[in-house]
Amino acid sequence: MLRRFVTVGIKMSNEEIAAAQAFVDKFNESYAEKHYNFERQFWGCKMGLGDGGPYSTDLLSSTKKEMEDLLSDPKILEAAEAHKMAVGDCDKTDLVKTLDIIVRTCNCYSMPSAGSKAIREQTSQIEGQLEMRRNEMKLGYTDPADGTFHALSSVGLRNLLRTASEESTRKAAYEGLRSIGPFVCAEGFVEIVKLRNKLARELGYEDYYDLTVTNAEGFGKKQLFEILDGLEEGTRPLMEEGRKELAKRHGDDALEPWNISFKMAGSVIKKMDPYFPFAKAVENYAKSYAAMGINYAGATMNLDLLDRKNKYSNGFCHWPVPAWVKPDGTWVPSQTNFTSLADPTAVGSGLTALTTLMHEAGHAAHFANIRQPSPLFSQERAPTSVAYAENQSMFLDSLVGDACWRAKYAQDLGGNPIPFAILEEEINSTHPFEVFKLRAMLAVSYFEKALYELPEEKVTAEKIQSLADEIESKIQGGLSPRPLLSVPHLVSDEASCYYQGYTLAEMSVHQTREYFKKKDGYIVDNPNVGPTLTNYYWKWGNSKPFLDLVKELTGKDLTGDAWVDCLKEPVARRIVREKREYEEMLDKIKAQGSGTPEAPKDIDLMMEVNFVDGDEVISSTTDGGLLAACKRFEDFVGARVASATSS
Repeated sequence: MLRRFVTVGIKMSNEEIAAAQAFVDKFNESYAEKHYNFERQFWGCKMGLGDGGPYSTDLLSSTKKEMEDLLSDPKILEAAEAHKMAVGDCDKTDLVKTLDIIVRTCNCYSMPSAGSKAIREQTSQIEGQLEMRRNEMKLGYTDPADGTFHALSSVGLRNLLRTASEESTRKAAYEGLRSIGPFVCAEGFVEIVKLRNKLARELGYEDYYDLTVTNAEGFGKKQLFEILDGLEEGTRPLMEEGRKELAKRHGDDALEPWNISFKMAGSVIKKMDPYFPFAKAVENYAKSYAAMGINYAGATMNLDLLDRKNKYSNGFCHWPVPAWVKPDGTWVPSQTNFTSLADPTAVGSGLTALTTLMHEAGHAAHFANIRQPSPLFSQERAPTSVAYAENQSMFLDSLVGDACWRAKYAQDLGGNPIPFAILEEEINSTHPFEVFKLRAMLAVSYFEKALYELPEEKVTAEKIQSLADEIESKIQGGLSPRPLLSVPHLVSDEASCYYQGYTLAEMSVHQTREYFKKKDGYIVDNPNVGPTLTNYYWKWGNSKPFLDLVKELTGKDLTGDAWVDCLKEPVARRIVREKREYEEMLDKIKAQGSGTPEAPKDIDLMMEVNFVDGDEVISSTTDGGLLAACKRFEDFVGARVASATSS
């Protein structure tokens, strides 16, 4: 009898496992299809494409609804929970893990009532319409000298704030950025805020911020601001000292929002510009990643890097096809869409483009190397931690600021490295004010916290705009060079209540840098970086909590200590340290080049790269490899610059 009972039990268990696996397989394929359809519309609408369409805000909303309908379907959640209970702790670890991520993800999208679902759909529709209108907004500045209007994206306007020598021009650029706030408030943002809060309260949360943070990070708004309040209080004295020092060096007018960025680094940015030629940005990023042992595991990447009319006003990296491993072991490599807003004719554009490349390409490398049994592990929305996603990209873009990185990769078109004297001038100009970056990050989070805590009757265009100014003054000490309402994340569904992720990530960036410096002595061109990040951070996707991953690599709980220590480092000490590392890199380069010169080898990052400009394909690695594609892109940029300067 006992033998028969056990046999039947095993048979039933096998049947349950087979049923659970069939459910998972069907779900994974269905989700991958709906995810792809949405991301295709997302890219087409954000980039203003025509080919391969149709693309429209209606299709963007409908494909998003189809994807979210799957994730919010109570029958899917019930089935996943039932299968998870049935299989228990069986030895099919991938199956159990996938059922768990389906449950976690569906809980993030659960709409338990028809009312909550209707609110969500209404909000998505208004968000799509607002983002399209924002893309089409007549944005730029009016030249105070002759009254001519110059169309520029928000990125172009911020670059002008850093580089324009005439204060009147900088002020005009700032006013251009300020115009975004009234525009978005008049075009639907007020109603979006109300609807987001209505949805959150319908779902049992304090407000929309609490809902979003809980879904993404696994802890609520209260715990988040316990962390941020400590950072805010701990760095306030540094911010106040920085503002006093800026005024002491350049006069009280330096604290005007249109003057701050220029007074910190305007003249040195112009001196640095020849050493960061925009056309070489992709090649330098690729060489740097290759030297760190980073690869993309067979991914395909579309790069749309140049600014143009009706293009979304912020860089981003999205994945129409998330990387994952099918039950039979088949590897599904990621497909990535990656954009920035570079103007090759603008001073400072090369450095900005390179930093953006290092950042967004870090996202791409991270998500390309997630090896888990469902695409849910490698999609960028909840329950994927914002801080986890941003840690990878911000760690890699931080290298662009290192003198040793610049010794090798910041070269003029003649191949000459940037002189350390220029880097020393930059350190003197900017290091005392590095805390301003931290405070700007905090300001976005404190603004969104205050915004979603407003009583509904006070959510008006006038109150939102005055609240933004109030938070800037409170957190940053005065009005910000980047007005809060010009930050595109605020109006975007997938990026709203997101900015705390940058702050938490920056804490992790400094802790991770500290780890590599202590373990290996260096980061730039360290071949251990890629494998280490892959094994400790990347391959897990959202299967492990962000805070656990940081501790597993660094051996410490996440704190802001390493970041604050960096901000407190005396200028003189930093110059000595950076100069030593700069010279050590030059010595390495000299030693490597002492033999017989070799023809340049191609770079294999294990991915296909397509350089595009809207609908136009500029070049591809399928035709001659990465360096050849980079050269064709370089020629394309050169022709565009020549055309712009001759007209």
